[in-house]
Amino acid sequence: MTHQRYRDLAEWPLMGTALIFLAAYAWQVIGRLEGSGASWLEAVMWATWIVFAIDYAANLWLAPRRWDWFVRNLHELLIVALPFFRPLRLLRLVTLLSVLHRTVGETLRGRVVTYVAGSAGMLIFVGALAVLDVEQSAPDAKIVTFGDALWWAITTITTVGYGDLYPVTPIGRLVAAALMMSGIAVLGVVTASIASWLVQRVEDTAESVAEAVEEPVRAEVAELVAEISALRREIAELKENRTV
Repeated sequence: MTHQRYRDLAEWPLMGTALIFLAAYAWQVIGRLEGSGASWLEAVMWATWIVFAIDYAANLWLAPRRWDWFVRNLHELLIVALPFFRPLRLLRLVTLLSVLHRTVGETLRGRVVTYVAGSAGMLIFVGALAVLDVEQSAPDAKIVTFGDALWWAITTITTVGYGDLYPVTPIGRLVAAALMMSGIAVLGVVTASIASWLVQRVEDTAESVAEAVEEPVRAEVAELVAEISALRREIAELKENRTV
């Protein structure tokens, strides 16, 4: 099996695994489960980690140039190697963004819709979960409910930053920094896509106007050619008559 063939086959199963992980993690964090309820959710999350670890090993094994693939995909190694830090486990959900980007198509409108509705929405939800996980039990915590976390994530990713809610733990601040950088990246991609789409619309409009202008000109040129041909025929007839 080739590397590309494996990636095509594993794409949707990995996306399903990421969604299962997200559901289990959200249930555990928002529900504040303890005891047996938390244990089986933890088991589900570890099972998804095993799937991602197997996927990483398979990609590395099937890569035509393994060392080059390893160097270019260090982020994949981080996704697998950081399950011991609970909020950083959410890095596995990068799989969802890559699958959405590949399946949405190459149209500019499709990209804009995907990044706005997909990337931004998922980043807000994931950022809220991550910060709530580490903040809700911390002393002097400002973010103690999912509503607080969601509001904080929205104001952070949009770079508004009211300051009414903020993380107080080191890992919470790390999550905040990652969300800020991600928000800037997403907004930058969306802005670039919209600008490209507007340029394309202007070019299409210019072509339509040019075609609309060309049609009358072509008709006039055709009429002139017909008149010239008629005049040539008349001149030829006059010459023949004189010769006779």
